[in-house]
Amino acid sequence: MAYQHRRVGITVPKRIIKRYLPDHRKIRDHRHLRWLGNLLHDPNLWHLNRRSVSGAFSVGLFCAFMPIPFQMVLAAFLAIPARVNLPISAGLVWITNPVTMPPMFYFAYKLGAWLLDVEVQQHLQFEMSVAWMMSELALIWQPFLLGSLILATGSAVVGNLLVRALWRMHIIRYIKQKRLKRKRISVL
Repeated sequence: MAYQHRRVGITVPKRIIKRYLPDHRKIRDHRHLRWLGNLLHDPNLWHLNRRSVSGAFSVGLFCAFMPIPFQMVLAAFLAIPARVNLPISAGLVWITNPVTMPPMFYFAYKLGAWLLDVEVQQHLQFEMSVAWMMSELALIWQPFLLGSLILATGSAVVGNLLVRALWRMHIIRYIKQKRLKRKRISVL
């Protein structure tokens, strides 16, 4: 009975996360990904431990703030040499989606403009079109890219530290509960 409680106590977060992650064998054996060969066979790309998950948050959050197309592909490719959880890295870029992208990138632009001491364009309205990219982006690219890089780096560091802290707090709480349970059993 005690063995079951110990196993369940530590693996509950892992079970919850694993429920939402795709099967690593399906991804590894996918016909479009076979060209990667043995790169996808690294167990760290699929394990859920403090290092791989916190690193995945760093990679995913960094890529989410990068104003480039195919952020998910970039996150997956960066996860491989970093040896962090690939599905979490690729999934976190969905923080940047059509609803959140305009405010996130506008904030990045304002931050970059403030740091470069450049006047913020007041008439700027974000639009996902080639015409907008050609006309407006040419005016704001420097502060926009600087702000994006700073937010990407900052969110990667904060995400990594936050996951490590939460993971550690969970383990400490589990150990304290385990000790308390042992004391109760020994008293009986």
